Amino acid sequence: MAYRILVVDDEKLIVKGIKFSLEQDGMEVVPAYDGEEALQHIKDESFDLVVLDVMLPKMDGLQVCQQVREFSQIPIIMVTAKGEDMDKIMGLEYGADDYITKPFNILELKARIKAILRRSVKKVAPEPQTKNVLKARDLELTYDSRRVFISGKEVNLTAKEFDLLELLMENPGKVYSREKLLDTVWGYDYPGDVRTVDVHVRRLREKIEANPSEPKYIFTKWGVGYYFN
Repeated sequence: MAYRILVVDDEKLIVKGIKFSLEQDGMEVVPAYDGEEALQHIKDESFDLVVLDVMLPKMDGLQVCQQVREFSQIPIIMVTAKGEDMDKIMGLEYGADDYITKPFNILELKARIKAILRRSVKKVAPEPQTKNVLKARDLELTYDSRRVFISGKEVNLTAKEFDLLELLMENPGKVYSREKLLDTVWGYDYPGDVRTVDVHVRRLREKIEANPSEPKYIFTKWGVGYYFN
């Protein structure tokens, strides 16, 4: 079954180019040209991934991403015309899974899309588990439903945040470098950089730690990486 991709950009030539390229790989592409239209598509239809421009009329991409994260964990790649690091990081803070800066090579965009889709498929495929629930003190992770609870209260994680937490919880005490986490969680062929890991760890701590500055679950091994206590 073909992947369904929502491509959102107010520049119709860019949408047309992305649509043409992805369709060559057998994907189905649905275009949208403003934030409100994109949000309505995501609410009404099923997609495997969203390519979302930051600068949009009616509602910008960051607002769209933030609202989508209130009801869906669909993978989102943010597209920005600006090159400043803060713009990229802001996209991740709002719940995006990845970012790419204009002007971009369509082959790089396709590589990022395929890397995320491959990871998503692996997580959807059924895997034999000796148990369905993973617990650590008041933190509980369920494999089948991909849900996380703190003291019985559900915490809303993105797909990548869940994957990251799952890996660390399954290997307590093992220190993972940022490069290793990027390879394992995002895929060895993922073209992004290690700052993506730092942003996701910080965001994950904000959701599961009572005091993110004094964590009791995810620790930093300075100069090395991260580990689960």
